[in-house]
Amino acid sequence: MPRRGLPLQGRVRWLFLGLFLLLVLLLFAYLLECTPPADVSLILPGPVGETYGKEYYQALLQEQEERHSNRATSLKRQIAQLKQELQEMSEKLKLLQEKKELPGVQGLADKDQEPGDLLEYLHSQIDKAEVNTGARLPSEYALVPFESFTSSKVYQLEMGLTRHPEEKPVRKDRRDELVEVIEAALDIINNPDEEDGVEDDVPMQRQTYTDGHFTEGLYRTERDKGTLYELFFAKEDSSSFRHVTLFRPFGPLMKVRSTSVETSGMIINIIVPLAGRVETFSQFLQNFREVCIQHDRGVHLSVVYFGQEGLQEVKSSLEKMSREESFSNYTLIPVDEEFSRGRGLDIGAHAWKKGDVLMFFCDVDIHFTLEFLNTCRLHTAPNKKVFYPVVFSLYNPAIVYGNLELAPPIELQLIHKKDAGFWRDFGFGMTCQYRSDFLNIGGFDLEVKGWGVEDVHLYRKYLRSDIIVIRTPVSGLFHLWHEKQCADELTPEQYRMCIQSKAMNEASHSHLGMLVFREEIEAHLRKQAFKTQSKTED
Repeated sequence: MPRRGLPLQGRVRWLFLGLFLLLVLLLFAYLLECTPPADVSLILPGPVGETYGKEYYQALLQEQEERHSNRATSLKRQIAQLKQELQEMSEKLKLLQEKKELPGVQGLADKDQEPGDLLEYLHSQIDKAEVNTGARLPSEYALVPFESFTSSKVYQLEMGLTRHPEEKPVRKDRRDELVEVIEAALDIINNPDEEDGVEDDVPMQRQTYTDGHFTEGLYRTERDKGTLYELFFAKEDSSSFRHVTLFRPFGPLMKVRSTSVETSGMIINIIVPLAGRVETFSQFLQNFREVCIQHDRGVHLSVVYFGQEGLQEVKSSLEKMSREESFSNYTLIPVDEEFSRGRGLDIGAHAWKKGDVLMFFCDVDIHFTLEFLNTCRLHTAPNKKVFYPVVFSLYNPAIVYGNLELAPPIELQLIHKKDAGFWRDFGFGMTCQYRSDFLNIGGFDLEVKGWGVEDVHLYRKYLRSDIIVIRTPVSGLFHLWHEKQCADELTPEQYRMCIQSKAMNEASHSHLGMLVFREEIEAHLRKQAFKTQSKTED
């Protein structure tokens, strides 16, 4: 930044000149106040030539002296204050001149003229936001989740009764905001600075990126800080991504960083705890084949199976998949214990003996896409970030598609509609995190048995650490409906959470309303049919 000092020195000179002129003006006013008038009759009351006693003139002189004395005291006080402010401003400007510019933060609006005070404030806003390190939070309710978006859709948690889980950015200001962010990120990628670490001798990095290369983005707004944007770009059929982080601290956009992310070598160990549910597992393996084996292949599947019933069927399914797909990156871990999800995931994490690895804690009733695997890779980093995606949970197809003879196949049910499902924002079971982070944070509370609470405990551990927690709805992760049983052995808190999940799983607000008022609706239809029949007979 060689030109940064020139505008700053000019501002200092003008500031000193202005303060000097202000001091001269105050001294001139002081002299005017202290100079006696030439014609005493102009200040004497009463008619000209009228005589007054000696006491009168002495009182008048004393009054004038007191007035001038008070005025002089006031001016001296103002001059002292101005001198103090001038000294403080001089020291502040001197510090700003000596202070080195923070690395990696640069305004996009005007690189040559950046007011020192404003830049310092914007830097402080970035430091307050969770850009470089996580903030320690008291509970899961304190985290501000991200919303995810593509070039045409926004996936949002806050829906209410009028908004939808997946929407096009209808409002012009929202469209303009996202377009501006994408354009700013493209300008950074296509016109890199030296600090971005882009090598000139790498041909791929010299290629121009366009908005067609934008794959996904996240953003969230914190009321006292600003809006943070995470954007990812990739060439077609490439495993190399460009990651741009932008921050709008309630002011102009500021570049935080621009880096390259290579995902081709990032293996994901998908860990699935299981007990029974053999048919559901066969459906899961079909999705695993199509996404992980036939397209991605950068995965390892770890199945932790509890009990003996159904174990042989699961083993046979895995062996059949291995033969047909020439795929051997899987591990079946039998456990002769009572089922515990946390225990199963903990066993799967410790069973990996090949160093650090990215893990995806998954359930057997989860359907994921190829895009999700890259999302999992992009939003995690060892000792820095863990990813807690919000799953889109599908409602009971018997209710959603009740007007059809048969519900459509699973592939056609994977849509983000209000009557088809909801964002499962109270669930923290699906997560992507590195094995080293999981072990360092202390893993699951293995004293918890059964359903639910151990996920929240792990999530809270990360919230209270320095690790950044990425929480956002993702379009490529679905929870398939299945009938839920809440066991009597659960604690009151676990049972309440289970019943809450069961109730929300069934149907949308409107569909549940139709079920509640079914008798009233049927009575109305019978009346209408009777009226129609009566008119026909007449």
